[in-house]
Amino acid sequence: MAKIRVYLADDHAVVREGLKVLINAQADMTVVGEAANGLLACEQIPALLPDVVVMDVTMPALTGSQATTRIRRECPTARVLALTLHEDKGYIRQLLAAGAVGYVLKRAAPEELIHAIRAVAAGGTYLDPSMAGKVVGGFVRQPANVDLPHGSLSEREAAVAHQTAAGHSNKEIAARLELSVKTVETYRARAMEKLGLQSRADLVRYAVQQGWLQGG
Repeated sequence: MAKIRVYLADDHAVVREGLKVLINAQADMTVVGEAANGLLACEQIPALLPDVVVMDVTMPALTGSQATTRIRRECPTARVLALTLHEDKGYIRQLLAAGAVGYVLKRAAPEELIHAIRAVAAGGTYLDPSMAGKVVGGFVRQPANVDLPHGSLSEREAAVAHQTAAGHSNKEIAARLELSVKTVETYRARAMEKLGLQSRADLVRYAVQQGWLQGG
């Protein structure tokens, strides 16, 4: 089975070294490259083709959000996971808006980061549980627009969409809503079709734009 290819972008060498030890210790992961700034990361990533880019939010040359935008454009298969010391909603919002599919705080337990990498590599999203409600719910709601399609979702479709946007796995959603995993997948597929979305990352951005999960 192919290993998850991980690229590290962080301006602190000691952080990168620690992350390399942690990630390379996993049987299903390997670090394929690293950079101390966003510009170098953008130059290397298209050639290395990592599955997941663990990206610090604040770096020299290019910020995490600027680098994420460029990476998503030049290497669309790479999924960006923000890793940050700063618990500032503004920074995290910028990353999500730029195309990141998740974020983890640097104070999180090592196993949480590993779980997040596996989740985004599998096509999912990951929002740090301690900040998810504040970040997603903290966005200013857009003015009501009768053309927005989310009102057409059934109760179950909406529930699954909300849980997915909050970073929960199919198995977790199934347990919460007392459904089978297959049924959860069906509801999410229907919701995304109605909303005109193609991926979980699109759903997270839609949730951000619509101010879902208000109040956490």
